[in-house]
Amino acid sequence: MNEVLKAIRERRSVRKFKPDMPAKEDIEEILDAGLYAASGMGRQPVITVAITNKEARDRLSDANRKIGGWPEGFDPFYGAPVIIVVLADKNHPTYKYDGSLVMGNLMLAAHSLGLGSIWIHRAKEEFEMPEYKRFLKDLGIEGEWEGIGHCAVGFIDGEAPKPVKRREGRIYFVE
Repeated sequence: MNEVLKAIRERRSVRKFKPDMPAKEDIEEILDAGLYAASGMGRQPVITVAITNKEARDRLSDANRKIGGWPEGFDPFYGAPVIIVVLADKNHPTYKYDGSLVMGNLMLAAHSLGLGSIWIHRAKEEFEMPEYKRFLKDLGIEGEWEGIGHCAVGFIDGEAPKPVKRREGRIYFVE
């Protein structure tokens, strides 16, 4: 089986990460894979912000936790040391789809490098908050950006999750 199809079939969402930081080169490879995601008319309206600073990561986790309604102490990023935020320019008609494709590339790239990942929601709500609009502005990011998702990345703590059986009856042909 070819490597891409193998990665697609083997990648799983991970919900328990080791605190160890992946190599910066691996993080850069994952980010680079996101740049090659398909986008409507090739416009590439998506940016990524890799958060490896523990304090910034923990603040974002707490904001996400509050939005999700979880109790204090819960980490919606499951201990992952790297959080890649995917944001898309709201002025492009395909921005949500384009951002989703970037998320897929990021997760497959992480898997191909022996790392775990999971898509965590609520980025939209976070980046509507004044604190996170300011966060982007402090990074020099201007414009109307919508949070698409977080790709939490790190070393899997324990066994990789097993695949669930694929549901039948989801493929149709018109021949």
